[in-house]
Amino acid sequence: MNREQIISQIKLKRSFLCIGLDTDINKIPKHLLSAEDPVFEFNKQIIDATNDLCVAYKPNIAFYESMGLSGWNSLQKTLDYIPKDILTIADAKRGDIGNTSKMYARAFFENMNFDSVTIAPYMGLDSVSPFLEFKNKWAILLALTSNKSSSDFQKIEAKNGEKLFEKVIKTSKHWGSEKNMMYVIGATRSKQLSEVRKIIPHHFLLVPGIGIQGGNLEDVAKYGMNKDCGLLVNSSRGVIYSGDGINFAEASRKAAKQLQNKMDILLSERGI
Repeated sequence: MNREQIISQIKLKRSFLCIGLDTDINKIPKHLLSAEDPVFEFNKQIIDATNDLCVAYKPNIAFYESMGLSGWNSLQKTLDYIPKDILTIADAKRGDIGNTSKMYARAFFENMNFDSVTIAPYMGLDSVSPFLEFKNKWAILLALTSNKSSSDFQKIEAKNGEKLFEKVIKTSKHWGSEKNMMYVIGATRSKQLSEVRKIIPHHFLLVPGIGIQGGNLEDVAKYGMNKDCGLLVNSSRGVIYSGDGINFAEASRKAAKQLQNKMDILLSERGI
């Protein structure tokens, strides 16, 4: 999926919502456990209920690979079921020496046919460049995350006052372009989005951490939105685990709709 297609979906759906499919078999409604593939059945109903409200789905790969072969099968069926006009993000956080990254890129882009994959850029250019060789595919680089320990390294300052995450963005932005690279910036770091935008004004940002993790959607839009929107704001648990009974998918749709309504307003306020 290319940049223009993503922007078109945002304008069409009046939404920049990404839904994280962090599907834990221990948390899905009990009545689904009798299904042939409970994880896929859960994802299928979530997708059916929300695909008109979001522009991206982001399966967290750890939740699937933890289940072995059956988990990978559930993931592939989920990926195949997602409508083709919706961006798919493999939240895999890969990143290794060049020949290994080449295999990771082939796994997610050729074999599974994801549109994008999250990458840890701290091994440098050769760990990222294999992902940039695929047309209409995206490398999404971790920059400033929302977890509690992110400051252990990401905010370390050099003598000139430049923080490590800023150095990572400044260096890596030349590896690709706004047409094939995005960056992960946690929603709980929303005020620093303005600092990020000074470095990369045109790139898309994948922003996890709203809702349960404490991020504020309005602040994310205030500091991070650009003329094309430039944001994919992710909600995982806040959407997919909104209900735990027979009507869980309806509850998920209600949660997604609440976010989409807010996003519609924020887009309109900025003339998008």
